[in-house]
Amino acid sequence: MTFYILKLMIMLPLIGLLIYGSLWLYKKYQPQTMMRQKENGLNIVEVLPIGVNNKLAVVDFEGRKILLSVTRNGVSKIDVKNAE
Repeated sequence: MTFYILKLMIMLPLIGLLIYGSLWLYKKYQPQTMMRQKENGLNIVEVLPIGVNNKLAVVDFEGRKILLSVTRNGVSKIDVKNAE
């Protein structure tokens, strides 16, 4: 019985440290965070929901602002303006 309690007192903090470490690594290396750090010339400026499945999105691509309609069926370009 003493051996079991000794093992339990050693393993519980180790498991807690493993959980804490894995959550820390997940937070640090999330795919969305890594995508924002890349220099690719494409930035989502703003997204406005206009219904249950419909959104308007403003995207900045190589110095141009593009207004997109995003629906369940696809993405459509509405307007393009040069950023000045």
